[in-house]
Parts: sequence; C-alpha cells; structure tokens
Amino acid sequence: MIDRTGALPLRRLVVLRHAKSAWPVDVADHERPLGPRGRRDAPAAGRALAEADCLPDLALCSTAVRARQTWDLAAAQWGTPPPVRTDRRLYAAGTSGLLAVVREVPAEVGTLLLIGHNPGLEELVLALAGDGLDDTVERVRTKFPTAAIAVLSWHGTTWRDLGPGDALLTSVMVPRGAKK
Repeated sequence: MIDRTGALPLRRLVVLRHAKSAWPVDVADHERPLGPRGRRDAPAAGRALAEADCLPDLALCSTAVRARQTWDLAAAQWGTPPPVRTDRRLYAAGTSGLLAVVREVPAEVGTLLLIGHNPGLEELVLALAGDGLDDTVERVRTKFPTAAIAVLSWHGTTWRDLGPGDALLTSVMVPRGAKK
C-alpha cells in the first residue's frame, strides 16, 4: 500500500540500467565494456539525474565492467559523487535478489541509486511500483532500454520495509548523449 500521507520519511530508489555495452569477441559477459554509444549516454544519464534533483546519498553498482563504467561516467557529472559500493550480487540478479540488497541499505540513506542489468531491473521497478505518474509504468513495461532511469518514491522508516507495490513510479528518463 502506498503511503501518500507523508507520515513517514520520503525515500527514493533511482534505478539506472547500465549504458550500451560493446560485444568484443572472446570477452566474458561480466567483463564487457561500454560501447561508443554507452560512453556517450552514461554522462548524459549523470546530467539528467542532476537536472532532475535525483542525486543519491549512496550508489550500489553491479561489479560488471559496463555497470562500473556507467557509474564512473555518470558520477563524473556531479561536483561531489556519493559513496559507491560494488556488489557482485547485483550482476544477473532477479527481483528478489535485487530487493534483498536494497533492504540492507542503512536507514540514513534517503536516495539510493541502483546500477545494474535487465531483465532484473525492469522487473524490480514493475514489482515495486504500486502506481505511477502519467504513463511511467506502461513505459517501463514496454521497454527499459540501456541508460534508462526509473525513479521510485515511497514513505518508509527503513529500506527493509520496502516491498512489492509500495512505491510510486514518479519518473522514467532515457537520456542520450549527442554523437560527435
């Protein structure tokens, strides 16, 4: 149930799918780097988060090379990036695994950025979104492309309290960097 009364602290979960990766031959999936478009789109994602006033207090990032590079390029757009924790469990995780990691976040974190992979991120956003503004839920359901950002808001005392249907999907962005 979504608490719209504001009786509990407002928290935001910002979900960022890694930017477009390259597919080099003989490179393990975990080690794939960003491709040219990904290197353009990741900084655009960082700028979009700053412009939307969605800078996190903490970032949790998959250990995959493309996710870490997305974080590095996005966070470079901010004056002082927040702490980041890489977590192997975010790589190829499903909804329950992602939610388990999120629920470990300290209560003092108000805005959390989660950087990872599909289909897990898309499924997590849809599971947590009890409702959405405008067409946000339908947009995620239709496609959650590389470098897409979903912002979920909810009221809760701790991250352990977050569960399916508890959040409001307030924004979906797909920032793209300009070709040079």
